[in-house]
Amino acid sequence: MRKITLRTTVAWTCQVIAAAILLQTLFFKFTAAPESVYIFSTLGLEPWGRIGSGIAELIACVLLLVPRTAALGTLLSLGVISGAIVSHLTRLGIVVLDDGGLLFGLALVVFACSAVVLWIRRGELPLIGARLDRNLHSPHVRSVHA
Repeated sequence: MRKITLRTTVAWTCQVIAAAILLQTLFFKFTAAPESVYIFSTLGLEPWGRIGSGIAELIACVLLLVPRTAALGTLLSLGVISGAIVSHLTRLGIVVLDDGGLLFGLALVVFACSAVVLWIRRGELPLIGARLDRNLHSPHVRSVHA
């Protein structure tokens, strides 16, 4: 039997939160809800940007919820949500259609959860994780406690 650690619990909690938020927005993207159409029209990406980002989010959700691919799902969710955050900060604004900043806030939650999972699961990414760990333990990196 595998021991459940705090790191595992935090990773899975963040993975489920990120996946739940991404899954919830898929309904609006795939049904062409007026809010979603407005967002992607404002960005000049309607309908293909809406559909494409929805597909990318769906794939990220599946990858996040499968243990062997969770780290890859995290990378994909970070990429997708970074695009959303940049869009809010540059073209859409924090508040979209009087939502009180809800969509932007949810994007920040997905980003934060994905960043935590990426840090926890960095060792599961062969090239990136090994490089991060090697750099962290390099004698050239000053210790925070030194």
